[in-house]
Amino acid sequence: MTPATTFAGQKLVLFGLAGSGLATVHALKAGGADVIAWDDSPESAERARGLGITVSDPREADWSGFSALVLSPGVPLTHPEPHWTVELAKAAGIPIIGDIEIFCRERAAVAPDAPFVAITGTNGKSTTTALIAHVLAQAGYDVQMGGNIGTAILLLEPPSRERIHVVELSTFQIDLTPSLKPSVGILLNLTPDHLDRHGTMEAYAAIKERVVASADLAIVGVDDAHCRAIAGRRTGPMVRVHVAGHGEAEAELIAREGRVTEGEGAVLADLDGIGSLRGAHNWQNAAVAAAAVRAFGVEGESLAAALKSFPGLAHRMEQVGRRGRVLFVNDSKATNADSTEKALTAFRDVHWIVGGKAKEGGIVGLAPLFDRVAHAYLIGASSAAFAQTLDGRVPFTLCETLDIATAKAAEAAAASEAAEPVVLLSPACASYDQFRNFEIRGDRFRELVKALG
Repeated sequence: MTPATTFAGQKLVLFGLAGSGLATVHALKAGGADVIAWDDSPESAERARGLGITVSDPREADWSGFSALVLSPGVPLTHPEPHWTVELAKAAGIPIIGDIEIFCRERAAVAPDAPFVAITGTNGKSTTTALIAHVLAQAGYDVQMGGNIGTAILLLEPPSRERIHVVELSTFQIDLTPSLKPSVGILLNLTPDHLDRHGTMEAYAAIKERVVASADLAIVGVDDAHCRAIAGRRTGPMVRVHVAGHGEAEAELIAREGRVTEGEGAVLADLDGIGSLRGAHNWQNAAVAAAAVRAFGVEGESLAAALKSFPGLAHRMEQVGRRGRVLFVNDSKATNADSTEKALTAFRDVHWIVGGKAKEGGIVGLAPLFDRVAHAYLIGASSAAFAQTLDGRVPFTLCETLDIATAKAAEAAAASEAAEPVVLLSPACASYDQFRNFEIRGDRFRELVKALG
């Protein structure tokens, strides 16, 4: 844990008692703060009481005595409308912050030179965060990984010069972190996302930009117009990363056909044969990671060995098994067409398990990649709509459930004459029609593949 000593003796109100909220309360109390906590969920509030946390409705409190409102990143700050706690904080004239801001203040106070790598972007944040942490750990560094991935930041060990914090940040977290200033700030890419919470694409991009604008070293993927504009405004040290084939852009590092090169020159990383880093999107992730770890002196054979041993992340193009020539890939995290596009681009001869609770637009935008699909196996509530999209373009089977689809896909892939047929679970849909979340959906697929033998 990182005790929040910079708030010692202060009184704060905290809203949101899920995992990171509970961790934040404990860190503030360990640092000597007085915290009143609340949650709109009676179950969450009662659980917190059972943990010895002071739970009291802040609508009945005197806000003039509070130093700050600590807000869960899942709670609306601006759009579609500010949460009621936000309005009370504004009326009281107190700052509204999150757990990342508490960490940043602690770092500035106790170890301002402590290495801090912050990663954001629309896609690829988790893989890049995990890859950087893996490479640095393999090189012998004391690495703490968390934030928007895995562990809440205040549950990590405190910042120090001898320890590197590698932290994934969402826009919601960045928006609550006014003193953000990482050693290395990374912006991977920007496409429209969470606009219901940010209002416009311009507002969304401006929040993301803060990660690299305030960093000692900025690493920016320049394959989209918003990121190129952000890179153009950066005046400090910067590494631009470009994936060949994604438009034209000037860059110090270029990812092309599974290799990361310095401009058109020396090869910095060779990704050939690394299953966990297949596809152009992972070439970008690896190029950005290579730039980040080189700032800590990791390159050459050390980098190559660490990249080869990277296991990847569960439910993100996770290779869960082989049966003869057939490769089984769990991409349950692909809950929209943009995410599934990355997986379809990475493979050919695909036996595609697709469907669930459809997002706006369905899979129409994936039509240019339909020639990579040998057969589609439709599951869930989207089946009828997706059948219409695929009709006459891709052969398909209505399977209803994941169990049936996996069995049929495995059988057909085994009969294929392709060199490496792929059974790919990449639903392009939310899971809520049949599974509580995408993790449970992916776990079930993994179990079904394992049962095949």
